[in-house]
Amino acid sequence: MLPSAQLAIFAASVVLFVPMGLAGLHLSRTKMLFFSGILFIFLFVAVHLAPYFLSISHLLLASIFFPSPPPYSLLPPSSCLPFLHRISWTHVPDPAWSWDPSAPVRSCGFQSLSNPDASILLNGSWILVAGDSQARLLVLALLRLLLDPTSLASVEPDLFKRHSDYHIAIADRGIKIDFLWAPYERNITDLLARNIQPVPPYPDVMVLGSGLWHMLHFTNSSHYGEAVNGIKEAVFSLRSPVLPHMFWLGLPTLISSKLNTPEKRERMTDARLEAYGREVARTKILRQSGGPLMLLDIRWLSRGCGSQCTDDGMHYNGVVYNAALQIMLNALVIESQQRIE
Repeated sequence: MLPSAQLAIFAASVVLFVPMGLAGLHLSRTKMLFFSGILFIFLFVAVHLAPYFLSISHLLLASIFFPSPPPYSLLPPSSCLPFLHRISWTHVPDPAWSWDPSAPVRSCGFQSLSNPDASILLNGSWILVAGDSQARLLVLALLRLLLDPTSLASVEPDLFKRHSDYHIAIADRGIKIDFLWAPYERNITDLLARNIQPVPPYPDVMVLGSGLWHMLHFTNSSHYGEAVNGIKEAVFSLRSPVLPHMFWLGLPTLISSKLNTPEKRERMTDARLEAYGREVARTKILRQSGGPLMLLDIRWLSRGCGSQCTDDGMHYNGVVYNAALQIMLNALVIESQQRIE
């Protein structure tokens, strides 16, 4: 198919040379002018309408060869971000998850990344995770993906030392992972000011999240909202020329009957969990409300897994944090493509 500029050149050539050919046939001047005029009008209309017919033919061909939604590679990457949490659960014999088979999710081509794929994606990256026990469980899910069982068994006791930070470097892949114990929001704000220096290197991925300790010890949702807003302001004050990929680890579904102390059952209620969720939304720290952090919705994922996935009503089986990790990794794939483009 010829582009419109080439069509114009072709039309001009026809208008110039066809009358010369007609003159060679010894036609009368009147007939030459008549044929030239008709030819000019026809070509003028054809050149101006051709792009529309080409577009229509392109759409018809697309409808024939792509009758279903186009594959992920043909979609703007950001259009797939809202579908990352479209998860389906099965519970027989054990809880397991997969991305929903609906058309928009299927067209995005999400993958459950294996060890080699995740190693390539994260190669040379510094991953900083700060928060409470939920954040520690996300780090465990990451280590389970990146390490072989023998290596994992040797590092897991250090990861779960009570109320402590944790650091590991996977030298052969250049991956550095830092977990910083930050059970209160103020702890996260302080570490952003202390650990993220205005000189390279900067973390490539940051996961932040807290709230369980605040809910247990303060029980004041407005105060929690103010503290989360402080985290948002600290993020915006970072002087990194390129902000890291940033995620917010949401609070889990709470199963009151399984909470293991009277204080937890009294204070960590569904109503308070809802109030804390509203405060996070009000701060606009999350990407969907214009903020800098993408939500990893542990509440949604843990609700899908169900009460059988938790022993203490607040910490869930590894399958929940694996789902959150895979959502994060697929978001990194999407955002990395956007930055390249």
